[in-house]
Amino acid sequence: MKKVLSIILAICTVISIFALASCEKKEDNVLTIGMTEYAPMNYKDAEGNWTGFDTEFAIAVGEKLGMEVEFSVIEWNTKWTALSSGKIDCVWNGMTITDEARKNASVTDPYIRNAQVVIMKADVVENYADAEAMKDLKFAVEGSSAGLGIAKDKGFTYTEYTAMSDALLAVKAGKADACIIDITMANTMTGEGTDYDNLAYKVALTEEEYGIAFPKDSELTAKVNKIMKEMKEDGSLQKLADKYGVTLAD
Repeated sequence: MKKVLSIILAICTVISIFALASCEKKEDNVLTIGMTEYAPMNYKDAEGNWTGFDTEFAIAVGEKLGMEVEFSVIEWNTKWTALSSGKIDCVWNGMTITDEARKNASVTDPYIRNAQVVIMKADVVENYADAEAMKDLKFAVEGSSAGLGIAKDKGFTYTEYTAMSDALLAVKAGKADACIIDITMANTMTGEGTDYDNLAYKVALTEEEYGIAFPKDSELTAKVNKIMKEMKEDGSLQKLADKYGVTLAD
């Protein structure tokens, strides 16, 4: 009886090893992308499917790498923890290249030019020509974002929100006088024909560039840089930029 049990246990062990190996192989071939819902970079279409510039860009890169791409919604202020813990393989979501990003990750070459702009009610936007004129306003910003860094640097009074879309909604609802968000989102989400047609921007506080963040020891940074360069040279990345109204970095 003991011999039979030993044989059964041995068979189960072998099966478990092969099963684990199979799972690991599958996971090795999947690129899990940490992101937030942020038009025009990553957002859901009418059918509930993810779309946007970064979405299509990531899928195209995944195909060239021979990897399946999966999208994982994260809280932006926990992105470095998610990356270092292995919960996600990269942060690919209109991420501003900053000293903080370079400290916590291996960051690709820049691929999009961006700016941080101040959104407020359209009927008062002309009253504020610069940051100094806005010093008494109440701001809404996304936690751990470039906008938050600017609010701190300028000495603004601010409240942190989970996502840029939440900060935008705070202005629309009158919970904040203004918010600091990416111009890429501002151009897509505000103005005539949008849900935020009563909001507008006039002042850009900074200019910046987007990059993709991989773990410090990742070999994918160099591979993605190579693919990015090829896509710029063959015009496919420019075509994608034109589709979503964003500006490629030089």
